[in-house]
Formats: sequence, C-alpha cells, structure tokens
Amino acid sequence: MYKRSTSNRLLYTLFITQSLYTAAQISVFTLITIVAVRLMGTESVAGLPSATLTFSQALVALPLALLMGRFGRRLGLTLGFVAGALGGALGIIAILNGQFLLLLVSAALIGIGRAGSDQSRFAAGEIFPEAERGRMIGRLVFAGTIGAVAGPGLVAPSGRLMESLGLHPDIGPWVATFIFSGLAALIAFFLLRPDPMVIAASLADAEARKPEYKPTDRARSVSVLARLPKVQLALVATLVSMTVMVVLMSMTPLHMHHLNHSRDTISLVIAMHTLGMFGLSPLTGYLIDRFGRMSMLLVGGLTLIAAILLAPVSSDQYILAAALFLLGLGWNFGYVSGSSLLADVLQGEERSRMQGINDTLVFLAAGLGNLGAGPLFASGGYVAVSAVALVLTLAMIGLILRYSRLQPEAAALHQAN
Repeated sequence: MYKRSTSNRLLYTLFITQSLYTAAQISVFTLITIVAVRLMGTESVAGLPSATLTFSQALVALPLALLMGRFGRRLGLTLGFVAGALGGALGIIAILNGQFLLLLVSAALIGIGRAGSDQSRFAAGEIFPEAERGRMIGRLVFAGTIGAVAGPGLVAPSGRLMESLGLHPDIGPWVATFIFSGLAALIAFFLLRPDPMVIAASLADAEARKPEYKPTDRARSVSVLARLPKVQLALVATLVSMTVMVVLMSMTPLHMHHLNHSRDTISLVIAMHTLGMFGLSPLTGYLIDRFGRMSMLLVGGLTLIAAILLAPVSSDQYILAAALFLLGLGWNFGYVSGSSLLADVLQGEERSRMQGINDTLVFLAAGLGNLGAGPLFASGGYVAVSAVALVLTLAMIGLILRYSRLQPEAAALHQAN
C-alpha cells in the first residue's frame, strides 16, 4: 500500500547520499586534469582521466540498471558508492607514487560510483505519482547543490590539511572521496528501506485499480521503444546536454591554469558551475511540470548557447564564473527535462532497461567528447572546444524544433481519423 510519508523519507535518504557523492566527485573533477598533466608532462592527456571516468560510467550504467531491476535500487546504489570509495583510495596511491595508469583506474571506479548515483534520479521519480515526477527528479538533482558548494570548496582546505601532514596537497580531494563515498554507501545500505522499486510497484497497483486504466499486454522491446519520437528526443537531449557540459567544464580548469589563476579561483568558478547545475533544480522541476518538457528543452538549449559564446571571450574570473553557471543551468534544463520525458514514456519492466541504455549512450558520448577534448584543446585552445560544443547544441535545438512542429500535426491527424 502506497504511503506518502515513506516516499518522502526515501527521497530524503536519496538526497543525502547524492549530496555526499556529488561533493566527492566534483572535488576530484576540479583537479584531475591538472594532476594528469603534471604526472605525464603533456597536455594531450588532459582529458583522458575525465574520459575514463565517463566511459566507465557508460559501460556499467546498463548492467547496474539491470542489477537494480533484479535486486532493487538499494543494492545497486550501495555497490556504486563502494566503488567510488575504492576509487578515492587508489587515487591517493596514484598521486603519491606518480602512477598515471593507477590514476585512470581510480577515475574508472569513481565513474562506476557516478553511474549508480545518477540512477538515483529515476528512483526519486518512480516513488511519486507521474504528475509530480518532474518536481521530484528536480529535487533529487538539487542535492548536487551541496556538492556544488562543498566539492570545489574542499580542494584548497583538504590540500592544506594533507600538506600539514607531510603529504602531497593534491591528494586532498581523493581523501574526501574515500570518506564521503563510504558514508554514502553505509547510508544507502541501512536506510534505503523499503526499496524504491517496492514503492513503484505499489503505485503501479494503485494506477491499475483506476477505471480509466488501460493495461498493456507486455513490456515493449528496446527496438520498439527506440522508434518512439519522445524516446529519441529524450535520448538526444540528455546526450547532447551532458556531452557539451562535460567537455567544456573539464577543459575550464586547464584553461584557467594557463591564465595563471590560482586553485582557489578555479575552485570558485567550478563551484559556480555546479551551483548552476543543481542549485535551481526545484524551480526547474516545477517549470518542467508547469510549461512542459518541450518548452524547457528549448530553454536549456538556448542557455547552453549563451554559456558557450560567453566562456571564451574573457580571462576574467567573474566572466568565466557567469559562463560556467549558465553552462550548468543549461545542462539542468536539458537533463531534467529529458529524464522526465523518458520517464513519462516508460512503464513497468521497461524502466530499468531503457533508463540504463539511456545512461550508457549519454556517458559513452560524453566520454568520447572528453577523449577528444584534450587533443582539441592542445591544438586549438579553449575556443576550439567551445566551437564544437556550439555545433552540437545547435543540432539539438534543431531536433527540438522539428519535433515541436510534428506534435500538432500528429494530434490533428489523430483527431481526423
């Protein structure tokens, strides 16, 4: 039997674990390109750790989603956070011993943790009725606000603490990742009860008892779902929003390092970026439910374009902070709208499978973008990276406009028949 109080308690639990892991991952992300270049002595490898993190996230997204579908969200999230803690431990060893390959293994494990953590948004959506889904996903994404403030803010003080202990200051974010990921794993394992999928089943039973309910014979196959225009648009929107955001964000610390900005300043800019990503999520969730997925997808694309055009024009830290804030906000609109659109289309057994495929494709594309960002930055600088991001965003906006035109035509044809 569905109880609202239980769903609220589970949402708070997911919120806490998401906050902890986001803070951990962003603290590492702030320094990982700089550390990679220092260890290898060439900027061509700048995007490799970020790409490794994103590729591992892509590769495990579907298996982890299927694991959650079989054994529940609690086990999948716990295993993901444990992997993140191990990644933090290996990162410490890699930096202390100057081992670049071990740094990549660390990044891969942190990516596995991110794959699990990102499934939290679907867990938040499935424990509430459909009419509230955008808002609840938005609230869960808002948990990243903690990470937006705490993650980059941990870099300098944790570095000073490590230095006072006679250790290299760069290991500070990886120490934080080990601690915070471990806490998230313990909280998920002991407090995420009952499993969110149990609540989802209760909601489905309640929906089935309504007079207007029309049951489907069986879950649709992936090939059938992939042909649905809404699924296609949701995949493209989340894919492009994530790729553009990750590629531009990952090169910003290195760009600022070239401009002789301090690590405190770099941390401030990344903090503003992640604040844009997560800080307004409750509002964006409301706007998505109020004005519709299509409208907010378009707003997200236009916001990304504003960020892309602003980022390369000045070396001033405040201009960069404003651009990266807009980059995060544009990602938020596109990612939450796309995730909500996908959740609207899916039902029952389709959810874990298609959501896993969505995340696999999204992070595979983002990983490829990161992999190419280092050589692109080395050859053409920050402007070249921004130009590629602009092309991708314009293509996404074109698809959104095309689908928006097709919707009224499809509705008119349906009424005529």
